[in-house]
Amino acid sequence: MSLECGVFHTRYASDMGLRPRPAQRIRLAVFAVFVLCFPFFAGDYWLDLANQVAIATVGAIGLNILVGYTGQISLGQGAFMAIGAYAAGLLTLNLGLPWGVSIALACMLTAAAGTFFGLPSLRLKGLYLAIATLAAQEIVEWAMTHWTAVTGGTEAIVLPSPSLFGVRLNTTFNFYWLAVLAAAGTALFAANLFRTRTGRAFVAVRDQDIAASVIGVNVFRTKLLAFATSSFFVGLAGALIAYYRTIITWERFTLETSIVYLAMIIVGGLGSIRGSFFGAALITLLPAMLANLGRAIQETAPQAASLLPYAQQAVFGIVIILFLVFEPKGLSKLWGNVKDYFHVWPFGYRRE
Repeated sequence: MSLECGVFHTRYASDMGLRPRPAQRIRLAVFAVFVLCFPFFAGDYWLDLANQVAIATVGAIGLNILVGYTGQISLGQGAFMAIGAYAAGLLTLNLGLPWGVSIALACMLTAAAGTFFGLPSLRLKGLYLAIATLAAQEIVEWAMTHWTAVTGGTEAIVLPSPSLFGVRLNTTFNFYWLAVLAAAGTALFAANLFRTRTGRAFVAVRDQDIAASVIGVNVFRTKLLAFATSSFFVGLAGALIAYYRTIITWERFTLETSIVYLAMIIVGGLGSIRGSFFGAALITLLPAMLANLGRAIQETAPQAASLLPYAQQAVFGIVIILFLVFEPKGLSKLWGNVKDYFHVWPFGYRRE
């Protein structure tokens, strides 16, 4: 007589659930409680970092939809964030629209821009598509600095503080709830997207676009939809940055920003929503950790402390290289390994 083991579902609803196992629901509940309690115990410094992580998570998930799930390389993240930020700010300043309406319209405009710059994906792949998106980055960056009649050129644009029912939102505590809500909504949308026919078409194009075309997937339309969907959330991240800082400047949306977000999804894990969060958290917190380390050793090792600010870029590059060499699937895979270990413990032979 053999005993059955594993996870079994007797209903389709259970099988299709986002968190079908009790352990998954418990972990999600613990994380939700931590997120809800965190702002009541954290200071402004840590709340500011949490807001940056939440906004970066929105942008990283958006980029991962395009790169990780659809296989379309993009170096234009900074450009699409700039379009979202400038569009949201200018709609409020020039047309007097409420900040919520401006953000929604800015996301749609960014999605339209992403669709336009995604047109070369019909003919281009890999490195050639990356160069095409790099051209988009350069075009938008040039427009930000030279189209003075609209963007103000190199001068910063100052926005009024967003408010809701008379409460100013761009404080670290108040904006935390807006940023977390945006990150949670983006993650929930992405998780459900890849359970649909459209999301599976994205993955099919990533795995083998010719085979996807053979089985009836409209590859060109799917690629453009991936660019539009990705750009929508990237524009949302840019608009959130604009209203959080209430200052829009082109220096926030350079090619370096595109590289940083690409590093987030590489370190976190391509094609993974939780990997987008892990990568956004690590890459956002890494400079802060180095800065805190420098302050901690200022008295005991002043020379090393003085070198740490210059070592940030080196550490950033080393982290990417280490993950590419030792764990190409990123932090998401490491977290999966930990869960698998406890799932089968103490029966180590089942890990194979």
